[in-house]
Amino acid sequence: MKHIEVVAAVIREGKRILATQRGYGDFKDMWEFPGGKMEAGEEREQALRREIMEELEAEIDIEDFLCTVEYDYPAFHLTMHCYLCSVKAGNLVLKEHESARWLSADELYGVEWLPADIEVIRKLENILRAL
Repeated sequence: MKHIEVVAAVIREGKRILATQRGYGDFKDMWEFPGGKMEAGEEREQALRREIMEELEAEIDIEDFLCTVEYDYPAFHLTMHCYLCSVKAGNLVLKEHESARWLSADELYGVEWLPADIEVIRKLENILRAL
């Protein structure tokens, strides 16, 4: 089975997190955290900064490592490294996603997340409520 390793930014603003809606591919219209594949020789945090600049035209502060999710999709195995982040500079411009929403703890399940992202949502629920 093909293996894909990605990084994802859980961008936080106060007690809300950013969810982005996919605009392409098999999972079009489902929601996810922005990020993407690491390039050869790239460190995780370096890849995350690059991906967010490419996808959202924003510079981020990476605050904390949140978790690594391992998930088997029908066509590939995903390893997703997730980091809590905040916007350092720039306005969020959707370059690859069709929509974005800021979600509070009570709104986390109000969008249709990609299956691998559900584990991250469970962790975030407690974090956001504790803020």
